[in-house]
Amino acid sequence: MMRPILIGITGGTGSGKSTVAKEIFKSFREDCIAMIEQDSYYKNQSHLSFEERIKTNYDHPNAFDTPLLVEHLTKLLKSQIIYKPLYDFKEHTRKKEMIKVEPRDIIIVEGIMILQDVQLRNLLDIKIYVDTDDDVRIIRRILRDINERGRTIQSVIKQYLEVVKPMHEQFIEPTKKYADIIIPEGGQNKVAIDIMVSKIKQILIENK
Repeated sequence: MMRPILIGITGGTGSGKSTVAKEIFKSFREDCIAMIEQDSYYKNQSHLSFEERIKTNYDHPNAFDTPLLVEHLTKLLKSQIIYKPLYDFKEHTRKKEMIKVEPRDIIIVEGIMILQDVQLRNLLDIKIYVDTDDDVRIIRRILRDINERGRTIQSVIKQYLEVVKPMHEQFIEPTKKYADIIIPEGGQNKVAIDIMVSKIKQILIENK
C-alpha cells in the first residue's frame, strides 16, 4: 500500500475549515478517505473536578494532547489502525468510547492548531489555511456554542473577547505563513475546494 496523502486544514474558530474538510471528504469514496478532528484530541481531564475543567482554555496549544495526535497520524501513515478519542464539551473531558479508524489513501486532519506544532506540521503533505473575516467567525462561533455545546450567548461573547480573539492572534493567525494554500471564505469557496479535490486526485494517480 502506498503512503497515504496527509492533508492538514486549519484556520480560526468559525472560519469554515470543518466545511472545507467535509466538502473534500464527500468528493471521495468512504473506503479511501479518513477524517481526524483535532478537537477529539483535547487532553483527558477526568482526574480534575468539574470546576477545574471549565477553566480550560481550549484555544491554547497546551489544551491538546498533540503527542497522541502525532502518534496516531504516524500509525495511519504506516497503515496501522488507531482508536480515536471522543471529547465531551459539556463535561469538559474525554468520553469513555473511542472510534476505530482504519488507514486510508487520504487522511484529512482539521483543527485550529494543525500548523502550530512543528512535528505535526512536518507530517503534512498539503497544508491548507481557511481565512475568513473576523465578524463572520464570531457569529458562527456564537451559533455553534449555543446550539451544540449548551453555552449562553453572554458566556460565548465573554470567552471570545477574553480568550479566543487573543489566542487566535497569538497562535493561529501566524501559522498562515506555513500554508501551501490559503482559501478565503471557507466552505463558500467552491472553486478553491474543486481545485484541491482535483490536485488530490492527481497525486493519487501519480502515486499508484
